[in-house]
Amino acid sequence: MDMAAIKNLAEGGKIKWSVHCAQRIMERGISREDVLSCIACGEIIEDYPNDFPLPSCLIFGMTVAGKALHVVAGTDAEQIYIVTAYYPNTVKFEEDLKTRRT
Repeated sequence: MDMAAIKNLAEGGKIKWSVHCAQRIMERGISREDVLSCIACGEIIEDYPNDFPLPSCLIFGMTVAGKALHVVAGTDAEQIYIVTAYYPNTVKFEEDLKTRRT
């Protein structure tokens, strides 16, 4: 996946929010602005080209307040589909919050 293309789609408002995502970010205290901030300053840390129904990726970035955030997003090159967002922790990720523990 191409982070520049994802950022361009986000800046153009070409975003679809899944019902799952809307529920999860509300439960986790994450705003849509936080998700957009993560995408705007973020980087792809995992790529899932064979995801169904669309290729997706895991984006690492920061919230508006500067807190680390992960966003899972898919794209069909015309829209971004936000699957979920969560605050990463060191149980599943290394101290950099980018490298998955094995």
